[in-house]
Amino acid sequence: MKAGRRTLIELVLAALAIVGAVVSALSVRTVATVAPIAEGEPATTSVIYRPPWLSLTLLLVTVAGVLIVVAVARWRRQRTG
Repeated sequence: MKAGRRTLIELVLAALAIVGAVVSALSVRTVATVAPIAEGEPATTSVIYRPPWLSLTLLLVTVAGVLIVVAVARWRRQRTG
């Protein structure tokens, strides 16, 4: 496989990982209504974070970053070599 083609594949995979990270980041939190503690007080809202979605987001961002660094390094090596 040519180095240029491999670089392009890595960049496409990095872009897909970024899209996946955005989709999972949008699913990380939900807002829930919390009942008042004392009578006569208004209800409040609370943000609930989902750890599996947060972990997936961090993993996908890391994978995308590694793929971008490897692709840029290969591209620069190919240009100078």
